[in-house]
Amino acid sequence: MEDLVGLLRIRVKRGMNLVSRDSQSSDPFVVVTMGSQTLKTHRVENNCNPEWNDELTLAFNDHNQPVILEVYDKDTFTSHDKMGDAEIDIRPFLEIQAMGLQDLPDGTEVKRVKPSTDNCLAQESRIAFSNGKIVQDMVLKLRNVESGDVEIQIEWISVP
Repeated sequence: MEDLVGLLRIRVKRGMNLVSRDSQSSDPFVVVTMGSQTLKTHRVENNCNPEWNDELTLAFNDHNQPVILEVYDKDTFTSHDKMGDAEIDIRPFLEIQAMGLQDLPDGTEVKRVKPSTDNCLAQESRIAFSNGKIVQDMVLKLRNVESGDVEIQIEWISVP
């Protein structure tokens, strides 16, 4: 792990209004990729509004490396069906993290990020100080699909 800057923890909370890829519903799971690292959540059976609440932690060493989130429907006998994707824009979060803010009152809002053509935000995102750390809550609008959002939270973990 040369040049390790820190760890990026992504809490994949839930999916909302995901498309149905099977006859009645879907069995969705999330795959998060950054460079050669790929992590995935558990599968939720027969649910287009799944609650994963899984924590995925990526080793972070390149500020320019995109973080991609993809949602799939698990299929047993055929390849998994893609249910959409989104790029997690971590630049605003990294800018705030680099400021080295400490000892702020819990819940202090540091910045708001508005949805734009440069990000996959479905609604305004909030970067705040929570439990001694900077976190960002996001709802991502999935691309390349009829509908679907995924709610996540990102958090930075420093390495000594």
